[in-house]
Amino acid sequence: MVTTVRSQPWIKSVLHTAQGFSPTSLSVLSGKIPTGLRGSLYRNGPGRLERGNTRVGHWFDGDGAILAVHFSNADATGVYRYVETPQFLDEEQAGRLIYSGYGMLPPGGLINRFTKGLKNAANTSVLALSDRLLALWEGAHPYTLNLETLETGKPDPLGGLPEAIPFSAHPKRDPKTGDIYNFGVSFGKDAILNLYCVDATGKLKRRDSYTLDGCPLIHDFVMAGQYLLFFVSPLRLNSFLLLARIKSFSESFDWKPELGTQVLVFDRETLQLVSKGETDPWFQWHFSNACVDTDGNAVVDIIRLADFNTNEYLRQVATGETHTSAKSTLWQVRVNPKTGKVLEQQELLDRLLEFPVVNPIDVGQNWRYTYFAMHRNGSNLVKDFFGAIGQFDQKTGTLTEADCGDNRYPTEPIYAPDAIDPNQGWIITVIYDGNTNTSEVWIYDRDHLADQPVCRLALPEVIPIGFHGTWKPMN
Repeated sequence: MVTTVRSQPWIKSVLHTAQGFSPTSLSVLSGKIPTGLRGSLYRNGPGRLERGNTRVGHWFDGDGAILAVHFSNADATGVYRYVETPQFLDEEQAGRLIYSGYGMLPPGGLINRFTKGLKNAANTSVLALSDRLLALWEGAHPYTLNLETLETGKPDPLGGLPEAIPFSAHPKRDPKTGDIYNFGVSFGKDAILNLYCVDATGKLKRRDSYTLDGCPLIHDFVMAGQYLLFFVSPLRLNSFLLLARIKSFSESFDWKPELGTQVLVFDRETLQLVSKGETDPWFQWHFSNACVDTDGNAVVDIIRLADFNTNEYLRQVATGETHTSAKSTLWQVRVNPKTGKVLEQQELLDRLLEFPVVNPIDVGQNWRYTYFAMHRNGSNLVKDFFGAIGQFDQKTGTLTEADCGDNRYPTEPIYAPDAIDPNQGWIITVIYDGNTNTSEVWIYDRDHLADQPVCRLALPEVIPIGFHGTWKPMN
């Protein structure tokens, strides 16, 4: 007997091929836009996973598409466009996949594997500067976009980055100076961790580098006061498999728990290594935040996984059928930055969650609240997708949950400070409603997250579930 597996509603969003839309006034479905919500929401993620009836090899390989929602004068205007890199345009014209990606080799014969390079998918995150938006990806320079129209410009070297050195997707902005810190990994026999400080205008101020042990995968880092901390998981690239074009980048990593997790602490003024330590093996994609406590130790919150099974789960997302368990939970780690020694670690929340954010003024500083997307209570941790937004209170250990309802799936929650009242803030997420096959923008009061959203806005097209975003206050 053949058993029919019912597809989960979220799959329609992920597999939707976005058409995009020009600037459109968004209608209010319920509530009203807060008076103090003034600025722009930007979100990035894969807008299409298929060309010429061929599916990409991994969720990370989809073409980057940016959603912007501009709030002004109690009105909201949305625009949604692909990042039109030269490689995107090549594939658009050909009507088929041409290039390799994080999780795929180029389609076609053996010659293609050695002649068609890696496509900058420009699909991971965004960085909003005063005069431009940057579409970020792990392995190359970002692409410049127009803040209003999202028209694609050129790759941005940020005033001095060599072409071969990437600018990764999780920069940290100092809330006091506006300086932006980031990194990029260059792969060779041993990988090079390139460290950068960029000023508020997006111009490189200084850079340095550090030689890593082997070739690990580093997706994110964290800023704590005067330090930058990297937790290097025991994942190492098998360079032979990649260079011989036997396997894709994603498929060429080996999990080696015997190596443990390395702790690297850098001084953010000099970008020089302060200390190096080692602790238990784990993997993380993301950090929520960090600070230096009264004892001079770094307190770091991590979305932690037991191993690298998460990569297989994320590959399966692009197939429309997930069957690998990869539970990510919130942990806190305390590190002596002078020695790199982990002094303490504890799990704060035993719930499956991801995409953590904090108030921008708290980055690298002592903070109280962390927001994230999370699974609903009682949901299937393998088959279901995020169905709720959470707020974790560091002071009380309390979790406040906004359940989005059956078959509704939120993206990473974005914190938007109120432009009028400094004591007010808003949490914005893009929701895919599997009941109606539509997408909406939901706005929550940060102090009443468990209540209904204060405003719901209709979007003119389904926005495929994506990765990261940002908020840019009105100038």
